[in-house]
Amino acid sequence: MRCDKSMMQLYAVTDRTWLGAHTLYEQVEEALKGGVTCVQLREKYLPEAEFLAEAFSIRELCKRYGVPFIINDNLDIAQKCGADGVHVGQEDMHPDEARQRVGDGMIIGVTAHTVAEAVEAEKRGADYLGAGAVFQTGTKSNTVALPYETLCEICASVQIPVVAIGGISRTNLMSLSGSGVSGVAVVSAVFAAADVRRAASELLDLSRKMT
Repeated sequence: MRCDKSMMQLYAVTDRTWLGAHTLYEQVEEALKGGVTCVQLREKYLPEAEFLAEAFSIRELCKRYGVPFIINDNLDIAQKCGADGVHVGQEDMHPDEARQRVGDGMIIGVTAHTVAEAVEAEKRGADYLGAGAVFQTGTKSNTVALPYETLCEICASVQIPVVAIGGISRTNLMSLSGSGVSGVAVVSAVFAAADVRRAASELLDLSRKMT
């Protein structure tokens, strides 16, 4: 599976913070029913065996809904579970290094904060970029919001899809209009919602209008 712009319209990144009485599987399925177009499994602290078991189950769920399944950072887990792709940060490894490990069939996403990082990532074989944080976010500490002008410059500098990430919600999503992004990546805007399915549906509608 290769990457195209339609996959980026509403890119959901998991977070255990807001599980409450639900399982991650249940939350992801509600998000899929609401229309998310890509799912990234992000687990920073789960033991490897539990992470792999979870990855297998979420992969099968995404396959049932026909939505790409991406693993954050962990190439070993991505390969073992048969994920559609892997996302790496600037501190992890270059996309060409990741490509050597995972082969040609896997989508590789890269985080970019500057035009230089974006151009370098595309040159080294990234299939899409995650640009941000476009707004202040509580998901990651010590983040500085990416100026709208820089986001526009990043999108204009590359041919691959760019998804905006960081602090995106229903109230600010439309302010990204005209930037050139293919869609938005969200965490709490979906998974912290009382009604995950409805939140996903509303965000997808906004993202379609925005792009």
